[in-house]
Amino acid sequence: MTISEDMLMPRPVRDSQSEMTELVLPNDANPLGALLGGRLMHWIDLAGAMAVHRHTRSYAVTASVDHIDFLVPVQVGDLVILRSSVNRVFQTSVEVGVKVFVENYIADTSQHVASAYLTFVAIDAKGNHLKIPAVIPETEEQQRRYDDAGRRREHRRSEVQRRRKEKW
Repeated sequence: MTISEDMLMPRPVRDSQSEMTELVLPNDANPLGALLGGRLMHWIDLAGAMAVHRHTRSYAVTASVDHIDFLVPVQVGDLVILRSSVNRVFQTSVEVGVKVFVENYIADTSQHVASAYLTFVAIDAKGNHLKIPAVIPETEEQQRRYDDAGRRREHRRSEVQRRRKEKW
């Protein structure tokens, strides 16, 4: 598959912004009625993929997930809102930010649950890496996230090199 010039035209962050909502059901929870961390990580991966698909207009696979802290418990019956957008593009990979909130619609409360940064690689149907159009940050917050993504990438790369030297 050849990529047209139009497919590589830079796109604003807003074109990738996605929102996903999940209702926490008993099957999503541990015996204490709290959302399983693995289920939340799965939803974070899906929300991140949605932003990548919107930006790249191609298939994408998860390459890495940065640190995740679970800040507050989420209970059966709560709504989980996941917001995602592309932070920065690096040739064939892209960093996406996902911010997660819990909403208790009975108590009319909302809290920040978790945030994560994921790296995806764009691929074609045969698994070949594809070039990704650049992203255009339009707000100060988007520019900060763009700049921070560059620093996180350098940190990830130095960690990979360190591990290779240690041969773990």
